[in-house]
Amino acid sequence: MSTYNFHGDISGPSNFGDHGKIEVTYGTPPAEALKLAADLVQLVRQEAARPELAVQAEIVRGELVRAGEEGRPADQGRIRQALETLTVGLAAGSGGIALAQEIGRLVGL
Repeated sequence: MSTYNFHGDISGPSNFGDHGKIEVTYGTPPAEALKLAADLVQLVRQEAARPELAVQAEIVRGELVRAGEEGRPADQGRIRQALETLTVGLAAGSGGIALAQEIGRLVGL
């Protein structure tokens, strides 16, 4: 068994995550993510020939709206799954893929 002796400030700031960047997204979802989700729904409805993709975009927007109304963090698993389905189903070069990636970044995925 080992003991670790720390001789210094262990309660100071730490740099966790990629490249020491800490992003915590609790509480109401950012207004920018909600706007992008609404744009995503509209874009997917216009571009996609598959109606299930519009359903996935609505899932993302709906989860962000509900999280904001309930004052809780958005369900990242639900959003991640819907965004992954969208990015697989949308055509390469589609603006929808860029929107999906930006929404994922904004909600901490």
